[in-house]
Amino acid sequence: MALMLERFVSPGKGNGLRATGRIRKGELVISTEPLACCVSNRLAKEVCHHCFTRRESLLRCSQCKTARYCNTACQKQAWSGHKRECKCLQSLLPRLPTDSVCLAARLIFALLSPSKSSSEELYTLEEHESHLTSMPEQKKQGLSQLASMLELYLQQEVPDLLQEMGSALPPSCQEPLSLIAKASSNFLSISFLSFTFPSIHSSFSLSLLNHDCRPNCVMVFEGTKLELRAVRDIDPEDELTISYIETLSLTEDRQRQLEEQYHFTCHCQRCDSRDKDGLMLSGEEGKWRLLKEALPRLEGLKAESNWEMLLESCRHLLSSVGGEIPEENLYKLRITDMALDATVHLGRWEEAMSYGVTTLPAYRQYYPDPHPVHGIQLMRVGKLQHYLENIEDALDTFKQAYGIVKFTHGEDHPLMTELTMKMKECHSEMDHHSSSRH
Repeated sequence: MALMLERFVSPGKGNGLRATGRIRKGELVISTEPLACCVSNRLAKEVCHHCFTRRESLLRCSQCKTARYCNTACQKQAWSGHKRECKCLQSLLPRLPTDSVCLAARLIFALLSPSKSSSEELYTLEEHESHLTSMPEQKKQGLSQLASMLELYLQQEVPDLLQEMGSALPPSCQEPLSLIAKASSNFLSISFLSFTFPSIHSSFSLSLLNHDCRPNCVMVFEGTKLELRAVRDIDPEDELTISYIETLSLTEDRQRQLEEQYHFTCHCQRCDSRDKDGLMLSGEEGKWRLLKEALPRLEGLKAESNWEMLLESCRHLLSSVGGEIPEENLYKLRITDMALDATVHLGRWEEAMSYGVTTLPAYRQYYPDPHPVHGIQLMRVGKLQHYLENIEDALDTFKQAYGIVKFTHGEDHPLMTELTMKMKECHSEMDHHSSSRH
């Protein structure tokens, strides 16, 4: 596949990537494997640590009791990469390393491995900013603690860590603090994964992609491959952008997160115009503020998987306050999404479908371009409608999902196969019902 991008200096942003020719909406720009990635602790029990597939039942590594896999095939394929990490995880039990420590450790293992490392990749890593000099003292202290945790975590497997890093890594990456600062400032999250990037064809790095709150590209995983796809038509010399964060939030919240994590102030068109902020805060402030103030407690219940209490709290808020607030209100939407999560986990399918359907108009407004989050939400609702035998509604929802996922994930992605199968099932069931009437 011919490379469709080149490195350039983006005004006001530093290094960036731009198109060398016209890129069509839905086109695969690049496919590569990240230099290092890890499943977030938040969803470590729900996702295969090799192929990243979500499953209800996963095999657990008998030694570290942490890594989980679809089956023995995934476990065997993962062993070459998990082998060193497994010893480190065992040494920390029952504690777990933070996502940043796990990611930095995997980055070190990759860089110490001749098969995954090259001088070009190391050069790319050398160029990445650590932002230590401009970082607030409090954050620097937090990273120092993570660096100490990294050394402790790796002690079992890399006892001479500093010596090995000194011989294998470029000067600016030899100190654990510098490396973990680079990792925390340059990693991105896709749903449940954190990762850093390798170089592409030995001279480009996907971490050169700059942020935009309404980007023209998205990144998704297909198995262990990371794919960059265009979600709008892109002209030659246009900059390629992605979103570093979940964009379904207020401008000030997005800007705060970007400043704290990535050390820049976003001045994209969406931020400068504060587009959608008014819609997100629609309704009477005295009412929606009650929903906003309840969110931290609800998120705590969700983190604890306390689904009964979470559902009861969401129901109470949505019935007592939510009825007077538009569905598009950001805080009402978040609570409705949490109610959907709770009802799905509790198997209350009718209620789950009702919550899911309620979210869809807001998702359409907040994701005007094809976006994986919107596509997955439609698939989720479609499955509930299908299960409850609302076949025509399910087919319509699956068609909407198909229209998004074909651009965000590509025609050959397993999600497209699943959607095609679901639509065929709907057509077959509708034909059967039609023939049984005659």
